Amino acid sequence: MAYNKAKIVATLGPASSDYEVMVEMVKAGVNVFRINFSHSSHDAAREIVDKVRKLNAELNTNIAVLADLQGPKLRIGTVKEGAVLKVGDTLTFTNKEVEGSAEQVFMTYQQFATDVKIGDRILIDDGKILLEATKTNSKDEVEAKVIQGGPLKSRKGVNLPNTRISLPCLTEKDLADLEVAMECRAEWVALSFVRNPNDVYQLRDILQKNNAPCHIISKIEKPEAVVEIDEIIEASDGIMVARGDLGVEVPMQGVPLIQKMIVNKCHLMAKPVVIATQMMESMIENLTPTRAEVNDVANSVLDGADAVMLSGETSVGKNPVEVIKAMSKIIAHVEESGQVSVREENPPRYRNKRFITDSICYNASKVADQIGAAAILTMTFSGYTAFKISAHRPKTSILMFTSNRNILNTMSLLWGVRGFYYDKMVSTDETFADIKQMVIDSNLVSDGDLIVKIASMPIHEEGMTNMLKISSISES
Repeated sequence: MAYNKAKIVATLGPASSDYEVMVEMVKAGVNVFRINFSHSSHDAAREIVDKVRKLNAELNTNIAVLADLQGPKLRIGTVKEGAVLKVGDTLTFTNKEVEGSAEQVFMTYQQFATDVKIGDRILIDDGKILLEATKTNSKDEVEAKVIQGGPLKSRKGVNLPNTRISLPCLTEKDLADLEVAMECRAEWVALSFVRNPNDVYQLRDILQKNNAPCHIISKIEKPEAVVEIDEIIEASDGIMVARGDLGVEVPMQGVPLIQKMIVNKCHLMAKPVVIATQMMESMIENLTPTRAEVNDVANSVLDGADAVMLSGETSVGKNPVEVIKAMSKIIAHVEESGQVSVREENPPRYRNKRFITDSICYNASKVADQIGAAAILTMTFSGYTAFKISAHRPKTSILMFTSNRNILNTMSLLWGVRGFYYDKMVSTDETFADIKQMVIDSNLVSDGDLIVKIASMPIHEEGMTNMLKISSISES
């Protein structure tokens, strides 16, 4: 199996949901499987989770499940074949369920005419069609002038970059889908079209009330989210730069710099960041990626992304396993070059309740680099130390040991982290002897290698990592 530091998230769909295909994808380098609730039924989602749990047991892997909620996605209704919008035409958006044409189209969002103001831009089909609102009755109809025309197709998405929509971040559909995600104990839940930290807190409140162990990834797709990015990162467990809708909502030339900015902020706040959308889209049809796509994946890794994500490439593409192999090769080559961005040092600065643990994690990373350690070994139950060490981006492997099965899978998204199940509640010395033998047996270290070990002392004291030890594999 491929083991890179930057991880791969693969979306499952008709092309990749067979168990045998999933197994081959994992062997090729997948770390997280994504369920896209925009397209997945509840029964299909449950079936996918069952398959992931089965392959984890059979392959001794820790693959995580990412349940991606659709969010308040706006769409037009069905449209007659051959409808084409020309520059200067007027298109009427209506709340009435009519068959669409070049003159009139059904808008599924019932508050559309209430929210849209004269002069607002309306984009259809990922920005391929651009209109400007010229008239609204503020009830059930909006007239818009075509600025950039093209074929009008059924069920295409609509973006309103200048408009504050009144739809909640969590729709009724999302709440129903979330019930399934919690039932299946998905490790990660992605919240779409986040606008402010309150959207994240609303989801967090639901998860906590249901004692659901899901971690939250906030998808950055709206201009409002970019403005409040610091607060959103703080409220979230991870971030996804969803470049598809983001590139429609903000000027496309701004997306690369926004991506770099978000990656840097996530590192400083010890939150994993996923780069998504159109990474290797040509491989939906082709066996090899374009040179531009290779550069895109490589630059995301060079910037320091925790993970890169595949969507249509694996869900509906002709060669889902080959896509994973190609992406894994790109990641491996970039990481072997030693040119991945070195993070600026970020020592803990505030004497809060996590200060000792944060200091241990920071210094473990620093010492490991200074002595050329073969690995950093950490015991954790909550996963906190894995988050912190990963964010410091040490040059060596981060080997995490936990008795928490959910955390074991969850950490598969984090840069550089490999997880192992360990549930013996013995003394600190006995525990370290056990896990040292485990890494030797796994051929992850060799005789004479130095390792850095961190844990709580006594070992039973969860939540307080207060010990750092350097030792040699040759020691008894």
